[in-house]
Amino acid sequence: MLQNLFLAFPFMAAASVAGAQHSVVASPDAPRAIGPYVQAVAVGDTLYLSGQLPLDPKSGELVGDDIRVQTEQVLLNLKAVLAAHGMSLDDAVMANVFLTQLSDFPSMNEVYAGFFKSPPARATVEVKGLAKGARIEISLIAVRRR
Repeated sequence: MLQNLFLAFPFMAAASVAGAQHSVVASPDAPRAIGPYVQAVAVGDTLYLSGQLPLDPKSGELVGDDIRVQTEQVLLNLKAVLAAHGMSLDDAVMANVFLTQLSDFPSMNEVYAGFFKSPPARATVEVKGLAKGARIEISLIAVRRR
């Protein structure tokens, strides 16, 4: 296994763009980070967005208990962070969706589909729990379109 790590290392190093500046991206229109992390980090044309919870950006409180309402809020929060870097959901290339109940998938998926003209690649998994009792969290990777 250690041998595999050494074999993978050159590829990992090459993946981080040589000399590319890392910059923190934040939006006042998205909830502030509730831990030791930032809303997003830009590296070259790529933006790595931390997972967003369905929190109201002003109060920091969880919105509703319905998965549809929570999914919409998460996507609005992600849109706000993208906009702070001059990007949109159209720039998203990968999404990771975390649900506390996989039975919420059809409802989440319906709301989610309405936000994307051309949806990104995606992984969706069920998790035991999420911060603040949320039912959903989504993180994104976006690449600026030229």
